[in-house]
Amino acid sequence: MRPFFLTAIFLLVSLGMSWAEVTYFQTKALAGDGTYSMLRRYQLDGHRCNFDQFYQLNSIDKNTGLRAGRLYFLPIQVYTFDGRTIRSTIGNNDWNTAVKIRDYNLALVNLGLLTSSYDKSLKLLVPHHILNCEEETINIASPVSTDPEEVSGGSGSTAENDGISSSGGRRLFPIFGPEYAYTPLASTKLRGKVFYVVGGHGGPDPGAIGQRGNYRLCEDEYAYDVALRLCRNLIANGATAYMINRDPDDGIRNDKFLECDTDEVIWGDIRQSSNQKVRLTQRSDIINELYDKHRLQGVTDQKVVVIHVDSRSQSQRTDLFFYHHPSSESGRDLARQMQRIMRAKYRRYRSNGEYHGTVTARDLHMLRECKPTSVYIELANIRNTTDQQRIIIQRNRELLAEWMLEGLMNEGDD
Repeated sequence: MRPFFLTAIFLLVSLGMSWAEVTYFQTKALAGDGTYSMLRRYQLDGHRCNFDQFYQLNSIDKNTGLRAGRLYFLPIQVYTFDGRTIRSTIGNNDWNTAVKIRDYNLALVNLGLLTSSYDKSLKLLVPHHILNCEEETINIASPVSTDPEEVSGGSGSTAENDGISSSGGRRLFPIFGPEYAYTPLASTKLRGKVFYVVGGHGGPDPGAIGQRGNYRLCEDEYAYDVALRLCRNLIANGATAYMINRDPDDGIRNDKFLECDTDEVIWGDIRQSSNQKVRLTQRSDIINELYDKHRLQGVTDQKVVVIHVDSRSQSQRTDLFFYHHPSSESGRDLARQMQRIMRAKYRRYRSNGEYHGTVTARDLHMLRECKPTSVYIELANIRNTTDQQRIIIQRNRELLAEWMLEGLMNEGDD
């Protein structure tokens, strides 16, 4: 079956005074599409100018969500092929440019995004970046003015780049709170790897709510505490690790009952939107910008870990389980490896040795829109009194973070 958007593949709309000026390619947004996934599908995500042109063509801003079924202009000009050469068609005699345009059109045919080649359809597609910014280097500035997470012991600040304090500081990471800010280097096994750790919900959205006696359990607080512990473990083993959701007051906490609040922000002290889709887009956009920066630095191993607490019927017990995106083999493999570690731990520490946590493909925003390999973890059913023990007991939160670390460190092992 052909992809749905092929029905709109040659619906052409001219921008400007006449058809003779510039005609741009259009396609329909798929269910759940965002800017990154749409441009990535058409191999346009490697150049910042394509994003800028996309926003301009569609008169939208960076945080605007896309509507499924709606047509959007892509930064691809459409020329009528003259039947001779690409160079004569576009009025550009550069041989290398023509080769790149030819290869781009063939790639779209091979991907099933075009039904026939330009010499048959007489429609030649020319992506914006080839003619306008082919040599452009994506150099996205950090979205913050300071360098988290590490601060030195009095000699200024330094990023947590390779997990070792280049400034000679004391390896202090204030995001983890006063008791855990000092994070000694345990190993360099993860040096050169980058992780983006996301605690689910936060800000105006507490997520799922559980009740234990007189205490209210907010999903975002418990997911955030486990995320902080995982981030600290990653840094302790040499990784570069970012906390994407951030609370200026709550470091790692050892209490059973974590106070619910709404002051969490996004990396860069960005206030979280009250709109859920915009909130998710804020997170994926920041991750993708950081991903591009590190990719240009030569980093080849970057991952996103999203941590949530599920909500189901009060009587239903669940074991920790995993999601990956349906199109991501690397995400599936990562989820399966982390599941294997969890199964081994349950076999050792649970009295009956049973573990029923699953690995499932699911088309969630943070799995679909983030460029790095991503895994999404549900810790427990926040409404079930037995499952609640997994998150309210401090030692259990600590173990969950340790076991997740082991799964991330042993990726690829059998």
